[in-house]
Amino acid sequence: MNVRITPHKFTGSVRIPASKSHTIRQLLIASLADGESVIKNPLDSLDTRSCIEACKTFGAKINEVYDNKKLVSLGIIGNNNFKNSPRASAVNSSQIDVGNSGTTLYLTLAAAALQTQSIEFTGDESIQKRSAAPLLDALSCFGIQVQSNGGCAPITIKGGWKSGRASLSCPTSQYLSALLIAAPLAPSGVITEIDIPLLNEKPYIDMTLSYLKNHGIPYEAAPDYSRFSIPGGSSWKTLNCPVPADFSSAAFPAVAAVISGGKVSLLGLDPNDTQGDKYFLTMLEKMGCQVQWQDAPANEGSERIVTVWREGALCGGTFDLNETPDLLPAAAVTAAFAQGDTALVNVSHARIKETDRIAVMAQELAKLGVCCTELPDGLIIHGKGGLFPDGASPDSQIPVINGHSDHRIVMAFAAAALGSPKSLEITTAESAAVTYPDFLPLLTADN
Repeated sequence: MNVRITPHKFTGSVRIPASKSHTIRQLLIASLADGESVIKNPLDSLDTRSCIEACKTFGAKINEVYDNKKLVSLGIIGNNNFKNSPRASAVNSSQIDVGNSGTTLYLTLAAAALQTQSIEFTGDESIQKRSAAPLLDALSCFGIQVQSNGGCAPITIKGGWKSGRASLSCPTSQYLSALLIAAPLAPSGVITEIDIPLLNEKPYIDMTLSYLKNHGIPYEAAPDYSRFSIPGGSSWKTLNCPVPADFSSAAFPAVAAVISGGKVSLLGLDPNDTQGDKYFLTMLEKMGCQVQWQDAPANEGSERIVTVWREGALCGGTFDLNETPDLLPAAAVTAAFAQGDTALVNVSHARIKETDRIAVMAQELAKLGVCCTELPDGLIIHGKGGLFPDGASPDSQIPVINGHSDHRIVMAFAAAALGSPKSLEITTAESAAVTYPDFLPLLTADN
């Protein structure tokens, strides 16, 4: 599906959707617990749907509750680490299709290793190009049988879990989160030891560990997270909690406002949450934007509101995105509207997301007259204050941006279109529904 975005000022209040990272973690934890959990205000997106179907395959019973066609909660009866009869040591199907959800793939690969029936994992074309090899190699160190297509899907997993020690390099933190969620459920007496020579996206590990701490699950960790030791024999407790709003998604309406000269209030975000992508607000401040936190009016509850706008020109800067690679597309289009160079560095793992986001952003920004320099681990955007800064817009035709079936690429260029001297057309726009189904309608995109 293609969308055409017409330039206009973006302003107003936006309630930010729930965090994908929290939603998927809570879904999997509740599915592995013994008893009934309630997840309030989950993210309703394609990635969530993929995780729901995977958890059902593991034997969880999931009831979706709607209010005026809006998903407001998930009721989940867990399978207690596959122990509940008659589903013991078995799943309802031998195959799990994770769609486009890398988070679902990695986290459920480790969960599948807790039982003894072979499970095959597959997904869409993008997933079949995303390697899980480091995670699979680690699982094999714990006695788990693994087959794959060179580390990519289709992948077959067969447990069970034994004591062992593995070296796990983590270009994506999801490899380690997968083991941290599953390893405590290994049989009592089993010790899972993990050495971590490389760890990107550290805040996501903080997020996962917050769940272990809240559930009283024991583990030992080196202060720099270079080593973990996790005893088996624990259980996940049931959940009854809301899902925090998503700072990753919040970046896009924030960018839409500052690019277009508008002002937006973002609702539902918790400045104390573990999500690393709240760094984007710091980036905007350093680029010359105003970021203001305040309490909601007393009659609207106790949540916080953050308002973002700019009063002058954006300026460039250097930003280390190692902990927050998902910010690269939004940061890159913001940098295109800045004066001077913006360097997004230490983020080589952005090349192994749904697309090679470094190469794709350079390629698509070039269509809009914005020069970029690719680095092995980043991108320098040579900003001149906007798109087509030298009058290079191609005659009267509407530029067509390839969204590459990547939700963050699509949303970044949709935001950029608001400050463009002319409308932009973006392909594969349906992929925005992976994490933020309402974003394109929010920008009044015309299908």
